[in-house]
Amino acid sequence: MIDPITVEVAYATVDRQWLISLLLPAGATAATAVEAAIAELPMSPSALDLGIFGRPCTPETVLKSGDRVEIYRPLNFDPMESRRRRAAKANRAKR
Repeated sequence: MIDPITVEVAYATVDRQWLISLLLPAGATAATAVEAAIAELPMSPSALDLGIFGRPCTPETVLKSGDRVEIYRPLNFDPMESRRRRAAKANRAKR
């Protein structure tokens, strides 16, 4: 028998953060972890962007013990556009 693995699933909103520890069978995927954690999360499992410790992964990625699967929310704004606005504002303030 192969030992189970321990992983965490992380999800955050603006107001709250969830970190759910799971015990899964060896060979479990990122999708398996999300499905196991979904009952405790305030979101639906459709079309999720996932990562492991900040690196993008696919739902089919096989997990190792100790991995943290992160569920990413869609961005409300373009970070590059925000940076451009801040830079333009700083340049105006220097004049």
